[in-house]
Amino acid sequence: MLLSVAYILIFAILGAWFFQILKLPKMIGMLLVGVLIGPYVLNAIDASILKEAADIRKLALIVILIRAGFAIRLADFKSIGRAAILMSFVPACAELLAYTLLAPLFFGISYGEAALMGSVMAAVSPAVVVPRMVDLIEQKKGSERKVPQLILAGASFDDVVVLVLFSAFLGLVQSGHFQLTSLLQIPVTIISSSIVGLGAGVLFVRLLTYSSRSVYVPDIYQYLCLFSLCLLLMAVEMQFADRFPFSGLLAILMAMVQMNRQVEAEKIVGFSSFFSRLWFIGEIFLFVLVGASVDISYVVVAGLPALGLIGLTLLIRSMAVWFCISANGFTHKEKLFCVIAYLPKATVQAAIGGIPLAAGLASGQLILSVAVLGILLTAPLGAVLLDKYSKDLLS
Repeated sequence: MLLSVAYILIFAILGAWFFQILKLPKMIGMLLVGVLIGPYVLNAIDASILKEAADIRKLALIVILIRAGFAIRLADFKSIGRAAILMSFVPACAELLAYTLLAPLFFGISYGEAALMGSVMAAVSPAVVVPRMVDLIEQKKGSERKVPQLILAGASFDDVVVLVLFSAFLGLVQSGHFQLTSLLQIPVTIISSSIVGLGAGVLFVRLLTYSSRSVYVPDIYQYLCLFSLCLLLMAVEMQFADRFPFSGLLAILMAMVQMNRQVEAEKIVGFSSFFSRLWFIGEIFLFVLVGASVDISYVVVAGLPALGLIGLTLLIRSMAVWFCISANGFTHKEKLFCVIAYLPKATVQAAIGGIPLAAGLASGQLILSVAVLGILLTAPLGAVLLDKYSKDLLS
């Protein structure tokens, strides 16, 4: 196993470095490295690591949501208004619906499996979008109508909506039949998870305040305690999800939003910086292990139909983005920028794309293949377009 870890770290760093030289997202290099050293090509990774891939993906997803929560300001939603709320769920739901209707025509799968595929593909990528929006905010680009803030807030909640829907549709497909009552669990899940997450955030802030007054606690201990709290929230989901609708991921996000409201900005910067550095390690294992799970022969077979489906659903998603911001005074350039920013897919697809396959679903390999093709197509496309045209499209 130690040799496998060394291979993953060394080759992933080299792959990321090479793709950054090409001005392309580094996660593409990590993904291709995973394909190369995985069991379907060179078979250089120990099977024991692949068995733990699902848990590693969950850890990476926790880090993503912690970072996203720290980047969200509820005041941005209030100032932007209607567009921020619509961008949080309309584009993702439109794309998910498009997959639900079109995937059975392309691949002959059931509508439930198509909805599951759509819930994997509907999220925008925090790894591509978040750092670029933060840079634009610091440069005061698009600040008059808060375009980067709109995308940052909307995309963060977009991911959460998709993850909740993914959990719901995964349960529907595994049960073997469609139940309308299962979908009614979605609002219950959102409400219960938000309440628990906000409460956990308040509790952690109070413990943080009390400990800082009574005894010196090193910053690293505080960061690790926060990470442990997030692991506990995930454990609550695993323990009680079969008895009560609850999403640990959404609870984690809301806990971070609550911390953002109560903790001074300097402290938040420290927490955010720590988890940003932790993400450097997490993204390596996330994308390499996803690439290692991909059967290249199956991707080739699914290739052209999958690319056609991805293209059609992205078109529908782009129309939904344009609709969401059409009545808010945005210029055509700003609307085009928002459309481009909502194209990239990478992080969430890498984190959950392999779950249906690990769960033993017949469509699992197909869903993973479509997710990988989506990453390879949209992540470099979105990143290149954002880097090249953001200064021209935003004032």
